[in-house]
Amino acid sequence: QVRLVESGGGLVQAGGSLRLSCATSGRTFSSDAMGWFRQAPGKEREYVATISWNGGSTHYADSVKGRFTISRDNAQNTLYLQMNSLKPEDTAVYYCVADVSSRGIRPAQTMGTRWADYWGQGTQVTVSS
Repeated sequence: QVRLVESGGGLVQAGGSLRLSCATSGRTFSSDAMGWFRQAPGKEREYVATISWNGGSTHYADSVKGRFTISRDNAQNTLYLQMNSLKPEDTAVYYCVADVSSRGIRPAQTMGTRWADYWGQGTQVTVSS
């Protein structure tokens, strides 16, 4: 069974930091692009960031650029999202995803969710003001 399991969420004050992890099992994603989405209450799921299969290329939503860093450790089958300078508007459930149709960054990954083949169950991030 393929599983993506996020962890590291929690409650943090504005300006603080959190590091999310996504551990994968059941198949290897070391040749696939991966990414993060988030969904705030009452809002649609929103693209956050993607990373190529070897970590050589990354892309971020404008809303998180300069504050978040996506990375991966293929030897550990783990995807990360380092979140700094957190704002209350970053409050959401964060999901990791895998794109088995692509090794790299592609435009479709920033447009909707259809490109994401596998999803984790999500981890809650709450930023207080």
